[in-house]
This record gives sequence, C-alpha cells and structure tokens, in this order.
Amino acid sequence: VTRYLDLFTSYYSLYNSCMKILYISTTGYIVHMIRLQEPICSTYDKAQDTFLHYKFLVAPCAVLAFLTNLWGGFNLVEMLWVFSIYLEAVAILPQLVVLQRYGEVENLTGNYILLMGAYRALYILNWIYRSWTEPFYQHHWVVYICGLLQTALYADFFYYYWMSKKSGGKFSLPSN
Repeated sequence: VTRYLDLFTSYYSLYNSCMKILYISTTGYIVHMIRLQEPICSTYDKAQDTFLHYKFLVAPCAVLAFLTNLWGGFNLVEMLWVFSIYLEAVAILPQLVVLQRYGEVENLTGNYILLMGAYRALYILNWIYRSWTEPFYQHHWVVYICGLLQTALYADFFYYYWMSKKSGGKFSLPSN
C-alpha cells in the first residue's frame, strides 16, 4: 500500500489510478484468503514460518527509507514509496528460508518463484529499454540497486530450479 499512496495526491491517468486500486484490492483479498479463508488458511504451518520479518526486514527497510529520504529533503509519501521498494527487494527471503528448510519444493511453488524472479529480471530490461528510448526517463538509483539485489536473491533458486528441470528429477534444494 505504501507504494501507491500517490494515488491520493497525484493524478497520472485513469488507467494508472485504476491499476493501483485494482492492485491494492487484489492484494488485500489475497492476504484475507491466506489468513482467514478455508481451505487455504489451514495449509499454513506457522511452525515452519519462524523468520522474524518485522525485526529483519520491515524495521531495517523502514530505517533505511527514512535515512535515504533525509538525503533529498523529507517527503513522507516519497519515504513510504522508497520503503516499499526496499521491502520488495527482500520480501522473498522468508519464502526462501522455508524452501531451504523443507528441501523439496512443490512444482507450483517452484514455478511461482521462478516467475517472480523472471518478472524482476525483465523489469531490469525494461529500465534499460526505457532509458534508451524515452528522452525524459527519470533514473532512480534506489530502484536500480534494489532491483539488482532482488534478482541476485533469486539467483541461487534459479540455479537449483534449472538443474532439477535439466535432470528431470524432483525439484529439491541442497540440505545444510
């Protein structure tokens, strides 16, 4: 939600506004289904999800966003946007920890994570393309650094995914 707070302060286009509202709504609905809707909520195993995300992801991203925002003059909406960029870059870490713990990955989960990583890698290509073709394209170093970091976090997963598909076996991660 912090990514799209400009929805209330800036108008870009009807399409942009509708997509932001749709994204926020569908994300809220997905969270509702995962937490409260049967049979989905009963498949969640809290014992396997021990990653302290508030301590190791949310709080550091918030502090970093605050410090980054002080650099260019304080703007609350900009700070919350930067926070969302930082958090998106590391949001996959809890899932990767759970996958590492289980060792084996279901096909649907493996394909989902592969597509999420591919999305980010294609996003980087989009930045390169836009910087070459749009004369007034605004570069944002935070977005670039976080995009590269997020793609790097997926690299290990990509390697093991590729090796399992290549061998035709079940997708499994190496044990510790």
